[in-house]
Amino acid sequence: MTTTTVPRLKDRPNWVYLLREFDALYRHGSAGGSSAIRAHRKTVRDRLSAAMTHNPEILQRLHELKPVTAHFARALDLGERAAMQGMARALREVRDELTWEYGYERISKTLSQKYAYCEILGPNGPVECKNLILGFVLFAPSTTYPQHSHQDIEESYISVAGAWSENNAAVFAPGSLILNRSGDEHRITTGDLDPCLLAYAWTGPEARLKTPNMRLTGTRKAKTKS
Repeated sequence: MTTTTVPRLKDRPNWVYLLREFDALYRHGSAGGSSAIRAHRKTVRDRLSAAMTHNPEILQRLHELKPVTAHFARALDLGERAAMQGMARALREVRDELTWEYGYERISKTLSQKYAYCEILGPNGPVECKNLILGFVLFAPSTTYPQHSHQDIEESYISVAGAWSENNAAVFAPGSLILNRSGDEHRITTGDLDPCLLAYAWTGPEARLKTPNMRLTGTRKAKTKS
């Protein structure tokens, strides 16, 4: 009788190198003088360091594509030319093992063509971790990712490729970090010519990270006076 050995992180060097790129981002990047961002970065790198030291299992997940992944090669090319070239190159090495998904029970036909994300580390793998989620989200050119928020989850985005804005407040280039605290409403828009690839980190209670119950914020109708 033969037994199947479940691979662990140290058995898969490409995943190790990718996670080291995340560690470098959250260890050496600037907090811009923000104490909230500084605290978030520390939480991410501490949890990531603990996870890597634990040498977790690599959970088997199916390689799955979505329509927006037709833009993935272009996003990686852009990333390799700019400040995030190390991350883009490390991500390219695992591109055939990624599970792209939506995360919502319901999604509009338009958004389903222009958005998807993949987890790298988290409760559902592929690198197993209960108290931290790391991944990437990909947007096609000219995308509006609708207003939404994450209860009990603190979220950061770091640009890998492409220009984008959040809540129409500014334009962010590769290397930029945005922090969304629990409950913060935010909307993302991308440029007209190129796709946008963002690395993200989620921190929060283990139960919430396991089942985040992602929902887009419904359009609120203004009340009319009688």
